[in-house]
Amino acid sequence: AFLGPPEVNISSCLNCISVTIKLPTSHARKNEKLRSLIDIYKELDYGITLKTLDGEHKRPREKTTEEIFTTVIEELYPNRNYCVSVMVTASLNKHSIPSAWKCVTADSVAQQDYHTVGIAGAICFSLMVAGALKCMHAGGYILQKKSLPRTLV
Repeated sequence: AFLGPPEVNISSCLNCISVTIKLPTSHARKNEKLRSLIDIYKELDYGITLKTLDGEHKRPREKTTEEIFTTVIEELYPNRNYCVSVMVTASLNKHSIPSAWKCVTADSVAQQDYHTVGIAGAICFSLMVAGALKCMHAGGYILQKKSLPRTLV
């Protein structure tokens, strides 16, 4: 039986990318309940292949005993696009299907700060608009309940 493909999600961090891996499901059942690969093999190996402009780099294989886990690939160049594919194998089963490639751009400091400023600016702006509307409502400029007396018209 082939293992895989695992479910992979990636997000960027500062000069790094965070890779969340969910092990593939097994088709083995015990008492009608689907068994996880950890139930069957106790420990699995996973290998991450990192694809950049200058080719593919296989990272050293690591072990996991968790169904869902996150690993961080560090010391990457900021503002560069990286793609990741993950392959899971077991000591007794080397047949596996790698995950589809997932790509992301590694963050740099400037980008992150800019992003934070943008969000803070948007929040401030919406608070100001809400405040202005509240004042105008209190001042009676919006949603006037009573019509004006005839003399003022």
